[in-house]
Amino acid sequence: MTDQHTAAARAARPMPTRRVRLPRQPFAIIRGNFRAYLAMNAIVYGLVAVGFVVGLAFPELRAARGAALEQDGTAGLVLSLLSSPWLFALTIFVINTLTAAAAQILLPSLIVPFAGIAVFGYRAYVLGLTLAPIDRANAIALIPHSLTIVIEFQAYVLVMLGAYLLGRAWLRPRLVGAPNRRQGYLHGLRQIGWLSLPALALFVVGAVYEAFSLAYLVPVLIRTWG
Repeated sequence: MTDQHTAAARAARPMPTRRVRLPRQPFAIIRGNFRAYLAMNAIVYGLVAVGFVVGLAFPELRAARGAALEQDGTAGLVLSLLSSPWLFALTIFVINTLTAAAAQILLPSLIVPFAGIAVFGYRAYVLGLTLAPIDRANAIALIPHSLTIVIEFQAYVLVMLGAYLLGRAWLRPRLVGAPNRRQGYLHGLRQIGWLSLPALALFVVGAVYEAFSLAYLVPVLIRTWG
């Protein structure tokens, strides 16, 4: 009877629930390299600010940039996708992850240490120039779009941090406890992999917010305040 009571008590006892925890490794990497993380933030947001100021000081450069976007079809693509926000979000996500993060930051850095940081630094400047408000409509659109800048560029910061850590471990493997440059390179790739997790999450959030804010929020603000 005792065994039966014990078995019944165990069966009646609620099963313990397991908490789903996010991987802590990316945050540990950021904490362990916080000065480099701050430096990447300064590079990205600083160059965006420089481009922004240049666009305001020289409106003809901003206008030329807008004309270039119309000629290469980028402006037309954006307008055509505004009626399909989810498709627009997917397009933004693909461009941010493959064209910018992978092709401009990671790929050059896999070949030449830190090269992707310089390449994307120029892109950040150009994006700042593109976003400079030269008329009232652009100024109004920039209000909600500022959050897009914060979210998406924070993802770029994480990818750039990974490129920096790869280059450092590649050139100075002993700093990460690696016996040679090959092992240092592999160590850097693992850190890029971990940092890519929160970066991808930010890219998803940023793409969805950017698509829906441009499709719905910006037109309302322009009609109200424009």
